[in-house]
Amino acid sequence: MSVKQVLIFDSGVGGLSVFDQVRKQSPGIKCFYLFDNAYFPYGELQADFLIQRLMSLLSSFLGRHKIDLIVIACNSASTVALQYLRESFSIPIVGVVPAIKPATFLTKNGVIGLLATPATINGAYTARLIDEFAADKQVLKIGSTQLVKLAELKLQGKLIQQADIEGVLAAWLMLDTMPDTIVLGCTHFPLLKAEIFRCFKDKINLVDSGNAIAQRVTQLLGESEMTAKENTHQAYFTKVYQLDESTNFSALQRSFLAYGFNSLQLYI
Repeated sequence: MSVKQVLIFDSGVGGLSVFDQVRKQSPGIKCFYLFDNAYFPYGELQADFLIQRLMSLLSSFLGRHKIDLIVIACNSASTVALQYLRESFSIPIVGVVPAIKPATFLTKNGVIGLLATPATINGAYTARLIDEFAADKQVLKIGSTQLVKLAELKLQGKLIQQADIEGVLAAWLMLDTMPDTIVLGCTHFPLLKAEIFRCFKDKINLVDSGNAIAQRVTQLLGESEMTAKENTHQAYFTKVYQLDESTNFSALQRSFLAYGFNSLQLYI
């Protein structure tokens, strides 16, 4: 019996928050991480192009590697393309959706904040989640791609200014009754939990989908009898980082090594 292999896919580094949970709950599996920095951020792409891009990349990757399960660790991609991907590929595909339902059990004042990309905020699937699970709550929404980019910069070793985070959340911070529970509806945002917590004087709940996704992966794959060797996880990106770019690629490599990957290389 071979080691189970999982592909975690995102447009950037946000999926590392999902990988971290998957690794903790299923330490026996081997993970590949593919992020499409060539078209980052996905929250700004048109739906038709996004679906076509996902189909192309995933088909190519599955042609090169034996993958038992795919995690689409991107809320924007999941809400737009998950149905099409499941119809096109024979292996299980797990997506991420905003954790609206868990948030309804945590809120004490009935005010929930949904922090996500514009694509997720405006998506029909998100609207259905709110109607189904939070119709009796006040759900305040902020759609931000700036916060996604700040999370990327943090993993590149850049200093994140607290004022930038507060600027994104300004519409909530000036309210008399602020959300006491915030749904992190983008996998990038758990990477900024500490900074988000510091924006609020009172205690708040931050809810994301990482743990639920990891549990679903374990359910679908079962407990592996084989164990992947330590640090055998591999990560790939789709666009070369130019020397004149602001990206600190060396720091990004160190971040991936710290998460347990043995390499970060260009996917050709």
